[in-house]
Amino acid sequence: MLNLSQNGCSVWVAASATAVLRPTNVALGKFDGVHLGHQRVIQPILQPAANKDGETNQSPTPELIYSTVVTFRPHPQEFFTGTPRTWLTPLDEKVQQLRSLGVEQLVLLPFDKELSALSPEEFVDKILVQQLQCQRVSVGQDFCFGKHRQGNAKDLQLLAAKHNIPVTIVPLQTHTDNLSDSGFVSLPPISTSLIRQCLESGDLKNANLCLGRPYTLFGTVVQGQQLGRTIGFPTANLQIPSDKFLPRHGVYAVKAYILNETTAKTPQLILGVMNIGNRPTVNGTNSSVEVHLFDWSGDLYGKQLAVELLEFLRPEQKFASLEALKTQIHQDCKIAQKILSGEC
Repeated sequence: MLNLSQNGCSVWVAASATAVLRPTNVALGKFDGVHLGHQRVIQPILQPAANKDGETNQSPTPELIYSTVVTFRPHPQEFFTGTPRTWLTPLDEKVQQLRSLGVEQLVLLPFDKELSALSPEEFVDKILVQQLQCQRVSVGQDFCFGKHRQGNAKDLQLLAAKHNIPVTIVPLQTHTDNLSDSGFVSLPPISTSLIRQCLESGDLKNANLCLGRPYTLFGTVVQGQQLGRTIGFPTANLQIPSDKFLPRHGVYAVKAYILNETTAKTPQLILGVMNIGNRPTVNGTNSSVEVHLFDWSGDLYGKQLAVELLEFLRPEQKFASLEALKTQIHQDCKIAQKILSGEC
């Protein structure tokens, strides 16, 4: 189920040192995807949860310390290669996920020539101590930092100790439970690159398992060629942010939510199938994202949809005729309905 809860709070986003709310407890990393491994890294810096009486484990007058995720913008790989990068969670999605976890602040460190040249010692002194007034740090076991990635998590622990800053090193997380029952194969430790590989191959089950939630596309419904209407399968054409990572071209069983229905307290859920690709049967040249919603009629133009990808049904293919395409879509819908009936 799509989690749109804001936990009654918002996330302060700071793109410069002058905008940072201080002092901070910091989780350091790239955090693209905010997957289960990332969530474990973030957990140690969150404020203690209130107990049933509304009290916490803190002292009566605790110092206000902001739970802060610190990442880099642009992505270091993009800075060094000059090639634009797509994201599992573009900024708006990342903020939404962090908010649902209870994070209070996201700091986007400008990754530039100056930052990339800092030694590990300089990074701790200038960034963690001076700019962030850091009180506690949490990183993953594979964290590297400083010029040429010279510093590792253990180095960070030693350097931060000189400033009396404790560093939690979180072991890498893997998913190996219930393999024989679930059909999942044994996977390497959870990582953003692993999730991207799963999505590129259409392995939704393992991608979603690593994320801890369904991979979701957010987009605005725009006018398309309206070809689907002519063969009895009208589709909502989604305009997806250009920096969003798209999975393998093909057909998916999905759950869709209409996000900006002001009269509804919770987003309306509609089941359907989604096609991602170039529509080769009609000689399409541009990639498109189209959703056919079951048992739905109404005007969706201009509305925001969140589409959860549950299962990859088949690769995109070119059919000999529109009639053959229509027959296949009908079969796709039957398979998707059977899959989704077990999900609800």
